[in-house]
Amino acid sequence: MKTEMKQFLSTHGRTLALAGVLLPLLALFVYVGLRAGPLAPVPVTVATVESRSIAPALFGIGTMEARYTYKIGPTVAGRIKSVAVQVGDRVKAGQVLGEMDPIDLDDRIGALDAALMRAQANVLAAEAQIQDLSARKRFAETQAQRYEKLLEARSVSEEAVEAKRQERQVAEAGLVAARANLDAAKQEMLRSRAERDGLIRQRANLHLIAPVAGLVSVRAADPGTTLVAGQAVVEVIDPASVWINVRFDQLSAAGLREGLSAGIVPRSLAGQTLAGRVARVEPMADAVTEEILAKVVFDSLPEPLPPIGELAEVTVALAALPAQPVVGNASLRQLNGQTGVFVVEDDRLRFASVKLGAADLDGHAQILDGLKAGERVVVYSQTGLTADSRFKVVDSLPGVASGVAR
Repeated sequence: MKTEMKQFLSTHGRTLALAGVLLPLLALFVYVGLRAGPLAPVPVTVATVESRSIAPALFGIGTMEARYTYKIGPTVAGRIKSVAVQVGDRVKAGQVLGEMDPIDLDDRIGALDAALMRAQANVLAAEAQIQDLSARKRFAETQAQRYEKLLEARSVSEEAVEAKRQERQVAEAGLVAARANLDAAKQEMLRSRAERDGLIRQRANLHLIAPVAGLVSVRAADPGTTLVAGQAVVEVIDPASVWINVRFDQLSAAGLREGLSAGIVPRSLAGQTLAGRVARVEPMADAVTEEILAKVVFDSLPEPLPPIGELAEVTVALAALPAQPVVGNASLRQLNGQTGVFVVEDDRLRFASVKLGAADLDGHAQILDGLKAGERVVVYSQTGLTADSRFKVVDSLPGVASGVAR
């Protein structure tokens, strides 16, 4: 027996020695693999689903704009003579901002002054002619009546009476012509006056006047530039009409309405939140970007006023919603094209598809279906999870405190 044992050991000794070394190594490898390797439980943090109300809010990026912009320029083509303001200047209502070159307007007004005076002289001459012809007509009528009586008394001939009748008719015709000349002279005087008044108004329009008190936002041309009618030289905005044109995602914009309070953070005032409110929700949405447009105004205009065109971050607080199960956004996962959460049930994981409701800016989302209050869900995991993943619950994960979701 001993001899057989010695023979066995001499034949298989090296194999047994190698097995004695490999088996502990294999056991150690399996142990490490199950505790710290790819087969090890995934550390996760969990949270209990609560049923509570949230106050959702909308976040959007907007642009500072002026509701009212006044483009001031000539009403007729011309050349700029002077511009008295620069961009950023404050102006008063009625202030002269610049002037167009009158060119020959003053000469044309002088010519029409002379034409008007001539027309007035023609009216006076026509009136004097009417007075003369009226006297001649009255005299001719008197003479004709007198000769009619003399004819009845057979003191004058029929031919003499007929001559007086013709004199009366000539006087009447001359009076009619004189009155027509007077009407023509008056019409000519009105035409000359109208042309003169029109040129005077045109001359006055050469002064570029600020229609309201405001801020010069654009100086589009300099002296010597030739402009067409209606082309702007200066643009003035009303600072009191400044608002922010904001875009909000259509999916989260339910409840957006006029009058809601808003927080405004202009880029030039980073870190400073200014109070505002929603002044208007546009009836037309942007079909390309799938956004809703809204106008947000300041409760009190900041000083100095941020530049027009500057971007601003806008947060609009919506009305609080009824209580529903709520989870943090970090708990939501995408699996096979579905949105859901991993629910912890004893020592197993279950992926539950959920129907999301509104969310707030603190990272909480309402669950309308698929989850109940009191259930425990995975918040963060060190690696990706499946329903078959082994896991262990821990209090915290490295990096989570700095806002990194695993």
